[in-house]
Amino acid sequence: MLRLPLGLSSLRPLAGPTVARTARSNVRNLSNFRPNVLQTLQKQRQYILPFKFKFPRYSTDVLIIEASKPISWQRVALIAAGGVAGTVVVLEGALNRETRDSLSPAERSLLNSSSAYTGAGLAIIAATARTMFTSGIAYRIMAANPWVVVGASLAGGVGSMLGVFYNPPENTIQKHFFWLTFNAFQAATLSSLFFLNPAILARAGFYTLGVVGALSYVGATAVNDKYLMLGGPLLAGVSVAALSAFAPLVLPVTAVRALAVTEAVCLYGGLAVLGGFVLYDTQKILAHARMAEQELMKRDPINEAIGHQPNIINIFIRLVQILSPAVLGALNFVSDRSTSGRYTAKKNN
Repeated sequence: MLRLPLGLSSLRPLAGPTVARTARSNVRNLSNFRPNVLQTLQKQRQYILPFKFKFPRYSTDVLIIEASKPISWQRVALIAAGGVAGTVVVLEGALNRETRDSLSPAERSLLNSSSAYTGAGLAIIAATARTMFTSGIAYRIMAANPWVVVGASLAGGVGSMLGVFYNPPENTIQKHFFWLTFNAFQAATLSSLFFLNPAILARAGFYTLGVVGALSYVGATAVNDKYLMLGGPLLAGVSVAALSAFAPLVLPVTAVRALAVTEAVCLYGGLAVLGGFVLYDTQKILAHARMAEQELMKRDPINEAIGHQPNIINIFIRLVQILSPAVLGALNFVSDRSTSGRYTAKKNN
Protein backbone atom coordinates (compact mmCIF):
# COMPACT_ATOMS: atom_id res chain seq x y z
CA MET A 1 0.00 0.00 0.00
CA LEU A 2 1.38 3.38 -1.04
CA ARG A 3 1.20 6.00 1.70
CA LEU A 4 1.25 9.70 0.80
CA PRO A 5 2.75 12.37 2.99
CA LEU A 6 0.48 14.34 5.27
CA GLY A 7 0.84 17.45 3.21
CA LEU A 8 -0.29 15.73 0.01
CA SER A 9 -3.13 13.72 1.47
CA SER A 10 -5.46 16.77 1.41
CA LEU A 11 -4.81 17.33 -2.30
CA ARG A 12 -6.08 13.86 -3.32
CA PRO A 13 -9.69 14.93 -4.30
CA LEU A 14 -8.51 17.97 -6.27
CA ALA A 15 -5.85 16.11 -8.28
CA GLY A 16 -8.01 13.17 -9.41
CA PRO A 17 -8.30 13.93 -13.17
CA THR A 18 -4.66 15.00 -13.39
CA VAL A 19 -3.42 11.83 -11.74
CA ALA A 20 -5.58 9.73 -14.04
CA ARG A 21 -4.21 11.43 -17.14
CA THR A 22 -0.67 11.05 -15.82
CA ALA A 23 -1.26 7.33 -15.12
CA ARG A 24 -2.62 6.76 -18.63
CA SER A 25 0.37 8.55 -20.15
CA ASN A 26 2.72 6.40 -18.05
CA VAL A 27 0.96 3.26 -19.26
CA ARG A 28 1.36 4.42 -22.84
CA ASN A 29 5.02 5.21 -22.24
CA LEU A 30 5.52 1.76 -20.66
CA SER A 31 3.83 0.06 -23.59
CA ASN A 32 6.04 2.03 -25.94
CA PHE A 33 9.10 1.19 -23.90
CA ARG A 34 8.49 -2.56 -23.66
CA PRO A 35 9.20 -3.41 -27.34
CA ASN A 36 12.43 -1.43 -27.17
CA VAL A 37 13.58 -3.50 -24.18
CA LEU A 38 12.74 -6.73 -25.95
CA GLN A 39 14.56 -5.65 -29.08
CA THR A 40 17.63 -4.71 -27.05
CA LEU A 41 17.66 -8.07 -25.27
CA GLN A 42 17.28 -9.91 -28.55
CA LYS A 43 20.21 -7.97 -30.05
CA GLN A 44 22.38 -8.81 -27.02
CA ARG A 45 21.37 -12.44 -27.28
CA GLN A 46 22.32 -12.53 -30.94
CA TYR A 47 25.61 -10.85 -30.16
CA ILE A 48 26.51 -13.28 -27.39
CA LEU A 49 25.18 -16.42 -29.08
CA PRO A 50 25.51 -16.03 -32.85
CA PHE A 51 24.38 -19.66 -33.32
CA LYS A 52 21.37 -21.49 -31.99
CA PHE A 53 21.37 -24.64 -29.90
CA LYS A 54 18.85 -27.28 -30.70
CA PHE A 55 18.15 -29.33 -27.62
CA PRO A 56 16.30 -32.64 -28.02
CA ARG A 57 12.92 -32.85 -26.43
CA TYR A 58 12.09 -35.80 -24.28
CA SER A 59 8.69 -36.90 -23.24
CA THR A 60 8.24 -37.67 -19.55
CA ASP A 61 5.05 -39.62 -20.18
CA VAL A 62 6.91 -42.76 -21.30
CA LEU A 63 9.21 -44.52 -18.85
CA ILE A 64 12.75 -45.10 -20.12
CA ILE A 65 13.86 -48.56 -18.97
CA GLU A 66 17.32 -49.79 -19.80
CA ALA A 67 17.39 -53.51 -20.40
CA SER A 68 19.97 -55.33 -18.31
CA LYS A 69 22.64 -57.10 -20.31
CA PRO A 70 22.93 -60.84 -19.67
CA ILE A 71 26.10 -62.10 -18.06
CA SER A 72 28.44 -63.68 -20.55
CA TRP A 73 29.68 -66.69 -18.59
CA GLN A 74 31.94 -67.63 -21.48
CA ARG A 75 33.69 -64.29 -21.17
CA VAL A 76 33.94 -64.70 -17.40
CA ALA A 77 35.49 -68.15 -17.82
CA LEU A 78 37.97 -66.85 -20.40
CA ILE A 79 39.00 -63.97 -18.13
CA ALA A 80 39.44 -66.28 -15.14
CA ALA A 81 41.40 -68.86 -17.13
CA GLY A 82 43.51 -66.19 -18.82
CA GLY A 83 44.27 -64.49 -15.50
CA VAL A 84 45.29 -67.74 -13.84
CA ALA A 85 47.36 -68.83 -16.84
CA GLY A 86 49.15 -65.48 -17.10
CA THR A 87 49.92 -65.40 -13.39
CA VAL A 88 51.17 -69.00 -13.55
CA VAL A 89 53.56 -68.15 -16.39
CA VAL A 90 54.95 -65.11 -14.55
CA LEU A 91 55.35 -66.82 -11.17
CA GLU A 92 56.64 -70.04 -12.69
CA GLY A 93 59.48 -68.15 -14.33
CA ALA A 94 60.21 -66.04 -11.24
CA LEU A 95 59.87 -68.55 -8.38
CA ASN A 96 60.10 -72.01 -9.83
CA ARG A 97 63.10 -72.40 -12.09
CA GLU A 98 63.72 -75.96 -10.87
CA THR A 99 60.69 -78.21 -11.16
CA ARG A 100 60.09 -81.69 -9.82
CA ASP A 101 58.79 -84.87 -11.42
CA SER A 102 55.09 -85.61 -11.65
CA LEU A 103 53.12 -86.11 -8.45
CA SER A 104 52.71 -89.54 -6.96
CA PRO A 105 49.18 -91.02 -6.71
CA ALA A 106 49.10 -90.37 -2.95
CA GLU A 107 50.19 -86.74 -3.36
CA ARG A 108 47.73 -86.14 -6.19
CA SER A 109 44.88 -87.74 -4.24
CA LEU A 110 45.40 -85.70 -1.07
CA LEU A 111 45.95 -82.48 -3.02
CA ASN A 112 42.75 -82.99 -5.04
CA SER A 113 40.70 -83.92 -1.96
CA SER A 114 42.01 -80.91 -0.01
CA SER A 115 41.30 -78.58 -2.95
CA ALA A 116 37.76 -79.99 -3.22
CA TYR A 117 37.07 -79.32 0.48
CA THR A 118 38.59 -75.86 0.16
CA GLY A 119 36.42 -74.97 -2.83
CA ALA A 120 33.30 -76.40 -1.16
CA GLY A 121 34.02 -74.44 2.03
CA LEU A 122 34.47 -71.19 0.10
CA ALA A 123 31.23 -71.82 -1.82
CA ILE A 124 29.37 -72.47 1.45
CA ILE A 125 30.81 -69.28 2.96
CA ALA A 126 29.79 -67.19 -0.08
CA ALA A 127 26.24 -68.62 -0.23
CA THR A 128 25.69 -68.33 3.53
CA ALA A 129 27.05 -64.77 3.66
CA ARG A 130 24.76 -63.75 0.79
CA THR A 131 21.77 -65.32 2.56
CA MET A 132 22.63 -63.50 5.79
CA PHE A 133 22.86 -60.22 3.89
CA THR A 134 19.52 -60.60 2.11
CA SER A 135 17.72 -61.78 5.25
CA GLY A 136 18.91 -58.82 7.32
CA ILE A 137 21.22 -60.69 9.68
CA ALA A 138 24.18 -58.65 8.43
CA TYR A 139 22.38 -55.44 9.54
CA ARG A 140 21.88 -56.85 13.03
CA ILE A 141 25.51 -57.94 13.24
CA MET A 142 26.70 -54.44 12.29
CA ALA A 143 24.26 -52.82 14.74
CA ALA A 144 25.44 -55.01 17.64
CA ASN A 145 28.29 -54.22 19.99
CA PRO A 146 31.52 -54.59 17.97
CA TRP A 147 33.44 -56.15 20.85
CA VAL A 148 30.73 -58.76 21.28
CA VAL A 149 30.83 -59.52 17.55
CA VAL A 150 34.62 -59.82 17.55
CA GLY A 151 34.62 -62.02 20.63
CA ALA A 152 31.87 -64.29 19.29
CA SER A 153 33.53 -64.61 15.87
CA LEU A 154 36.92 -65.41 17.40
CA ALA A 155 35.50 -67.88 19.89
CA GLY A 156 33.30 -69.58 17.32
CA GLY A 157 35.91 -69.62 14.55
CA VAL A 158 38.84 -70.77 16.68
CA GLY A 159 36.70 -73.25 18.65
CA SER A 160 35.26 -74.87 15.53
CA MET A 161 38.73 -74.99 13.93
CA LEU A 162 40.14 -76.77 16.98
CA GLY A 163 37.16 -79.14 16.84
CA VAL A 164 38.09 -80.02 13.26
CA PHE A 165 41.78 -80.49 14.09
CA TYR A 166 41.31 -82.64 17.19
CA ASN A 167 38.70 -84.97 15.71
CA PRO A 168 40.25 -87.93 13.88
CA PRO A 169 39.12 -88.71 10.32
CA GLU A 170 37.16 -91.71 11.61
CA ASN A 171 34.65 -89.35 13.35
CA THR A 172 33.12 -88.29 10.07
CA ILE A 173 29.92 -86.72 11.41
CA GLN A 174 31.56 -84.70 14.16
CA LYS A 175 34.37 -83.56 11.89
CA HIS A 176 31.98 -82.38 9.18
CA PHE A 177 29.79 -80.69 11.80
CA PHE A 178 32.70 -78.62 13.10
CA TRP A 179 33.77 -77.93 9.50
CA LEU A 180 30.31 -76.55 8.64
CA THR A 181 30.29 -74.55 11.89
CA PHE A 182 33.63 -72.99 10.99
CA ASN A 183 32.31 -72.01 7.56
CA ALA A 184 29.15 -70.54 9.13
CA PHE A 185 31.15 -68.31 11.47
CA GLN A 186 33.35 -67.20 8.58
CA ALA A 187 30.22 -66.35 6.57
CA ALA A 188 28.78 -64.30 9.43
CA THR A 189 32.04 -62.34 9.61
CA LEU A 190 32.15 -61.71 5.86
CA SER A 191 28.44 -60.98 5.30
CA SER A 192 29.00 -57.22 5.69
CA LEU A 193 31.17 -57.20 2.53
CA PHE A 194 27.99 -57.36 0.43
CA PHE A 195 27.32 -53.73 1.34
CA LEU A 196 30.12 -52.86 -1.11
CA ASN A 197 29.80 -52.58 -4.85
CA PRO A 198 29.37 -56.06 -6.41
CA ALA A 199 31.86 -55.10 -9.12
CA ILE A 200 34.58 -54.72 -6.46
CA LEU A 201 33.76 -58.11 -4.97
CA ALA A 202 33.77 -59.78 -8.39
CA ARG A 203 37.09 -58.21 -9.35
CA ALA A 204 38.66 -59.13 -6.02
CA GLY A 205 37.35 -62.68 -6.46
CA PHE A 206 38.96 -62.97 -9.91
CA TYR A 207 42.25 -61.60 -8.57
CA THR A 208 42.14 -64.03 -5.66
CA LEU A 209 41.47 -66.92 -8.03
CA GLY A 210 44.44 -65.92 -10.17
CA VAL A 211 46.85 -65.45 -7.26
CA VAL A 212 45.86 -68.59 -5.33
CA GLY A 213 45.66 -70.79 -8.44
CA ALA A 214 49.05 -69.67 -9.71
CA LEU A 215 50.78 -69.98 -6.34
CA SER A 216 49.24 -73.40 -5.74
CA TYR A 217 50.48 -74.57 -9.12
CA VAL A 218 53.96 -73.23 -8.41
CA GLY A 219 54.01 -74.95 -5.01
CA ALA A 220 52.80 -78.24 -6.50
CA THR A 221 55.43 -78.30 -9.25
CA ALA A 222 58.36 -77.06 -7.15
CA VAL A 223 61.06 -79.29 -5.74
CA ASN A 224 60.04 -81.14 -2.59
CA ASP A 225 60.29 -79.08 0.61
CA LYS A 226 61.59 -76.04 -1.27
CA TYR A 227 59.19 -73.60 0.39
CA LEU A 228 58.76 -75.39 3.72
CA MET A 229 61.73 -73.46 5.07
CA LEU A 230 59.64 -70.28 4.83
CA GLY A 231 57.57 -71.24 7.87
CA GLY A 232 59.54 -69.13 10.38
CA PRO A 233 59.86 -65.97 8.24
CA LEU A 234 56.20 -66.17 7.24
CA LEU A 235 55.13 -66.44 10.87
CA ALA A 236 57.22 -63.37 11.73
CA GLY A 237 55.79 -61.49 8.75
CA VAL A 238 52.18 -62.27 9.60
CA SER A 239 52.85 -61.16 13.20
CA VAL A 240 54.13 -57.78 11.95
CA ALA A 241 51.13 -57.41 9.64
CA ALA A 242 48.72 -58.28 12.45
CA LEU A 243 50.33 -55.81 14.85
CA SER A 244 50.25 -53.06 12.23
CA ALA A 245 46.49 -53.57 11.96
CA PHE A 246 46.16 -52.58 15.64
CA ALA A 247 48.26 -49.43 15.17
CA PRO A 248 45.22 -47.07 15.00
CA LEU A 249 44.33 -48.14 18.54
CA VAL A 250 47.72 -46.92 19.83
CA LEU A 251 48.86 -44.09 17.56
CA PRO A 252 47.13 -40.69 17.76
CA VAL A 253 45.01 -39.38 14.91
CA THR A 254 47.56 -36.64 14.14
CA ALA A 255 50.24 -39.22 13.23
CA VAL A 256 49.08 -39.37 9.62
CA ARG A 257 52.35 -40.62 8.12
CA ALA A 258 52.78 -43.37 10.69
CA LEU A 259 49.20 -44.52 10.17
CA ALA A 260 49.69 -44.53 6.39
CA VAL A 261 52.85 -46.64 6.75
CA THR A 262 51.17 -49.14 9.07
CA GLU A 263 48.19 -49.41 6.74
CA ALA A 264 50.49 -50.11 3.78
CA VAL A 265 52.34 -52.74 5.81
CA CYS A 266 49.06 -54.37 6.82
CA LEU A 267 47.62 -54.41 3.28
CA TYR A 268 50.52 -54.99 0.90
CA GLY A 269 52.90 -56.69 3.33
CA GLY A 270 50.12 -58.92 4.58
CA LEU A 271 49.17 -59.77 0.99
CA ALA A 272 52.76 -60.85 0.22
CA VAL A 273 52.96 -62.91 3.42
CA LEU A 274 49.64 -64.64 2.68
CA GLY A 275 50.87 -65.47 -0.81
CA GLY A 276 53.90 -67.10 0.78
CA PHE A 277 51.57 -69.09 3.04
CA VAL A 278 49.78 -70.45 -0.05
CA LEU A 279 53.11 -71.79 -1.30
CA TYR A 280 53.94 -73.16 2.15
CA ASP A 281 50.55 -74.86 2.65
CA THR A 282 50.62 -76.45 -0.81
CA GLN A 283 53.99 -78.05 -0.17
CA LYS A 284 52.87 -79.00 3.35
CA ILE A 285 49.94 -80.93 1.87
CA LEU A 286 52.34 -82.83 -0.39
CA ALA A 287 54.67 -83.55 2.55
CA HIS A 288 51.73 -84.84 4.62
CA ALA A 289 50.72 -87.07 1.70
CA ARG A 290 54.16 -88.65 1.65
CA MET A 291 54.07 -89.10 5.43
CA ALA A 292 50.59 -90.66 5.22
CA GLU A 293 51.85 -93.00 2.52
CA GLN A 294 54.60 -94.12 4.91
CA GLU A 295 51.94 -94.45 7.68
CA LEU A 296 53.62 -91.78 9.81
CA MET A 297 50.33 -89.84 10.07
CA LYS A 298 46.68 -90.16 9.07
CA ARG A 299 45.39 -88.84 5.77
CA ASP A 300 43.03 -85.96 6.61
CA PRO A 301 42.00 -83.64 3.72
CA ILE A 302 39.60 -81.60 5.90
CA ASN A 303 42.44 -80.54 8.19
CA GLU A 304 44.49 -79.51 5.17
CA ALA A 305 41.55 -77.51 3.78
CA ILE A 306 40.90 -75.78 7.12
CA GLY A 307 44.56 -74.74 7.29
CA HIS A 308 44.53 -73.48 3.69
CA GLN A 309 41.16 -71.73 3.66
CA PRO A 310 41.86 -68.72 5.97
CA ASN A 311 44.78 -67.66 3.76
CA ILE A 312 42.50 -67.44 0.72
CA ILE A 313 39.86 -65.52 2.67
CA ASN A 314 42.41 -63.01 3.95
CA ILE A 315 43.86 -62.52 0.46
CA PHE A 316 40.34 -61.76 -0.79
CA ILE A 317 39.68 -59.31 2.05
CA ARG A 318 42.92 -57.41 1.42
CA LEU A 319 42.22 -57.20 -2.30
CA VAL A 320 38.79 -55.77 -1.51
CA GLN A 321 40.39 -53.20 0.79
CA ILE A 322 42.91 -52.25 -1.89
CA LEU A 323 40.25 -51.88 -4.59
CA SER A 324 37.69 -50.04 -2.44
CA PRO A 325 39.42 -46.60 -1.91
CA ALA A 326 39.37 -45.77 -5.66
CA VAL A 327 35.61 -46.24 -5.86
CA LEU A 328 35.03 -44.50 -2.53
CA GLY A 329 37.18 -41.56 -3.67
CA ALA A 330 35.18 -41.25 -6.88
CA LEU A 331 31.93 -41.36 -4.93
CA ASN A 332 33.18 -38.67 -2.53
CA PHE A 333 34.23 -36.52 -5.49
CA VAL A 334 30.78 -36.81 -7.05
CA SER A 335 29.17 -36.11 -3.68
CA ASP A 336 31.33 -33.02 -3.15
CA ARG A 337 30.53 -31.73 -6.63
CA SER A 338 26.81 -32.21 -6.15
CA THR A 339 26.92 -30.61 -2.69
CA SER A 340 28.84 -27.58 -4.00
CA GLY A 341 26.39 -27.30 -6.90
CA ARG A 342 23.41 -27.29 -4.56
CA TYR A 343 25.10 -24.70 -2.33
CA THR A 344 25.85 -22.46 -5.32
CA ALA A 345 22.31 -22.72 -6.61
CA LYS A 346 20.91 -21.94 -3.16
CA LYS A 347 23.23 -18.95 -2.85
CA ASN A 348 22.25 -17.57 -6.24
CA ASN A 349 18.56 -17.98 -5.49
